[in-house]
Amino acid sequence: MTNLSRRLFSTVLGGLAAALSIGAFFPVLAAEDLSKVILRVGDQTGATRAKLEAAGLLKDVSYQIEWSVFPAAVNLHEALKADAVDIGQAADSPTVSAIAGGSKIKVVANFSNGGLGSTILVPAGSPIKTLADLKGKTISPTTRGSVAHYLTLGALKKAGLTADDVKLAFLTPADASAAFQAGSIDAWGTWGVYKARAIGTLKATVLLDGPGISTGNFVLSATDNALSDPGKVAAIADFADRLEKGYDWSLNSKDAYIEFYAGFAKQDKATIEKIYPDEAAYKRQPIDDAFVASLQNVFDTWKEAGVLKGSLNLGDYVYRGIPIN
Repeated sequence: MTNLSRRLFSTVLGGLAAALSIGAFFPVLAAEDLSKVILRVGDQTGATRAKLEAAGLLKDVSYQIEWSVFPAAVNLHEALKADAVDIGQAADSPTVSAIAGGSKIKVVANFSNGGLGSTILVPAGSPIKTLADLKGKTISPTTRGSVAHYLTLGALKKAGLTADDVKLAFLTPADASAAFQAGSIDAWGTWGVYKARAIGTLKATVLLDGPGISTGNFVLSATDNALSDPGKVAAIADFADRLEKGYDWSLNSKDAYIEFYAGFAKQDKATIEKIYPDEAAYKRQPIDDAFVASLQNVFDTWKEAGVLKGSLNLGDYVYRGIPIN
């Protein structure tokens, strides 16, 4: 064999090994192979696991799932950065912030509801009626870099205000809830179960919803280490499909979803019915150039606001190898 032939043979073998290492052929992995795979899933508030269980979508999983529960996206992303979990779902805003902070992750799937879900709330009977009324007020966007922080900055810009025109109080979700209830903040940027409880228990009023500012993208991210393991890639692909089926269940089983979430959020069904459209609107979206451009815009927005610095090519942090059924 000539030196050229040896180099060509080596190149072909190397390319095949690389393809196998990134899980290019993961669909052919047998179920018994996945029985040895442990997928570590980060779960905000425990809502994902609870919903998938309510929908009967965790009965036939061929791999093992280790669940970890986090109160907010910032905590979930800290776990991803530390390689303490393999995957987790969060809005695109904190995900981009985490990537800018050095987290070695890639977005593998996206589900969007067009911006619903993230909300700026004011207390019942508040004199704040318009975004312009926020001037001089104290607002908690919950955690720094969260989707509610992103919405708050967008809301201020929409009103012709800047962050210097208000006082931003960054708090954990639990502390923000307590501050809102005590009246020590004038407005609260929040989402999900926290939004449901504030509206249901405290009769909070929605000042602004996300559409037009927030993308509504709720992305599934995986660590680079997880994506280097073909077995975990196969498990991640299956898990993403289960998430999609979970959203389909929410849309097509309204009464069952409302009953489940009312119990989970500890609120009455009438309250959950009001926020049900947030959940029912989620659809799986392609991981394509348009999605990458959307992530890039989130980064540029954070940079313009002085929250992030430097430069990033978000296309380098997107994994396109998970198929959509």
